[in-house]
Amino acid sequence: MRVFEIVTEPILPQTYADYVLRPEAGAVTLFTGHVREWTQGVRTLYLAYEAYVPMAEKKLAEIGREIEQKWEGTRVAIAHRIGELQIGDIAVVIAVSSPHRSDAYQANEYAIERIKEIVPIWKREIWEDGTQWIGQQKKKPEEIRHD
Repeated sequence: MRVFEIVTEPILPQTYADYVLRPEAGAVTLFTGHVREWTQGVRTLYLAYEAYVPMAEKKLAEIGREIEQKWEGTRVAIAHRIGELQIGDIAVVIAVSSPHRSDAYQANEYAIERIKEIVPIWKREIWEDGTQWIGQQKKKPEEIRHD
């Protein structure tokens, strides 16, 4: 297991929770983001995630460093899955340990918001009647140059 990774296989959340757990941690928060069936009244059939993997993993590590600087004593692990994900599948896991629970909660929420802001991962929602790229990233994967 790498601490900050993009994966293609199902995510096992306990692996990441175990990594961040240590004797000085009084709290571990574990966030899992799942594929949901309904969004604003529209039925999702499945999601397809794409990423620029080398940069995405660097950005996940950057988020981990930001958290460790902002909340002293934290340890972070993050994984995001790419490929076709079915309803109920885990798309992302964020594990944060901290001496105190409030820091662990805040750091975990910070992580998911930063992922949406800076990590080059794109989500395509596939519905019964069409598809759409979703998210704050401005360019779709095919528009990114990899040189």
